[in-house]
Amino acid sequence: MTDQLRRAEAFRNQHLHGDLVLPNCWDAASARVFQTAGFSAVATTSAGVAWARGARDGEGLDREAMMREIATIARSLDLPLNADVEAGYGASTTDAAETARQAWAAGAVGINFEDADYAAPGELTTISAQQARIAAIREAAPDLVINARTDVFLLGLGDDEDHRIHMAIERGRAWLDAGADVVFLPGTTDRAIVRRLADGIRGPISLMAGPDAPTAKTLFEAGACRISTGPYPMQAMLERLKTLADGLVDDWAVMKPAGDGLTKIGSVFG
Repeated sequence: MTDQLRRAEAFRNQHLHGDLVLPNCWDAASARVFQTAGFSAVATTSAGVAWARGARDGEGLDREAMMREIATIARSLDLPLNADVEAGYGASTTDAAETARQAWAAGAVGINFEDADYAAPGELTTISAQQARIAAIREAAPDLVINARTDVFLLGLGDDEDHRIHMAIERGRAWLDAGADVVFLPGTTDRAIVRRLADGIRGPISLMAGPDAPTAKTLFEAGACRISTGPYPMQAMLERLKTLADGLVDDWAVMKPAGDGLTKIGSVFG
């Protein structure tokens, strides 16, 4: 068994055991910081990767550019890497399959794959079309852990909360039936809603938690098996950088308190 297959198996097992907290990195340096902190796996944030390279989120980077970044991050890690491949860089099953093959070749052992329709902003792909694409991914990369996302909550679709829950459950079950390992439900961290989603989908579900979310323990108890951080760590770093930059305008000495910290961060690269 290759190292990548071992990592894929370990990553899949982490979902089965539950209580997986997965930080999202945007480059090799942030990935190494998370590894050094002791996390058992790391994921990319497509938003963060794009922003760091001057592009917008939502496939602002094309597949080739994103795969280069995923490969660089994967090479920097000794841990399983989950890659955010957005909506697969094309609407067809062939596009989805090729994206999965390239993500695996880049060193990722898992992917986030979303159902947003970039050709029709604010809308989702049809259930049947997304099932076909998930099935194509499974066939193209049998060992890849598929975290199949639905943006029902993120886009605020449906007439009301009950309608959104119904839509998300329907899609989540369909993704699992098509071959996904986990259903990703960004946009909600309400404990009662998470409980209803977990009970309705009857399979592993993952969430994205921001600064105002309940504790990880609370969300795991509600039924989630995995919680990721999305772009929030990068945004926190940019806020710190903005504070530093504002201080530098007035006084170069503001750098001095950060000196020891910068030296320590540099040590993660040996």
